[in-house]
Amino acid sequence: MLFTDISSERAVNAFSKASFRIIKQGKHIGMSDGKRRITIPRHKRINPYTLKSIIKDAGLSYEEFKELI
Repeated sequence: MLFTDISSERAVNAFSKASFRIIKQGKHIGMSDGKRRITIPRHKRINPYTLKSIIKDAGLSYEEFKELI
């Protein structure tokens, strides 16, 4: 399952609910939960394949991410 029309703002909000915190901001947003680090590009629409990779790096399943959105 691919997520389309997800902005970086929505992704950051979803990962924040999964206990990730912003550690760095700039062209990309760096987040960490203490164990894992993820990088989210600042875009109005994140490429679905990029988001799929970020979700995997965060250790979440697609169903868990869908509940967080």
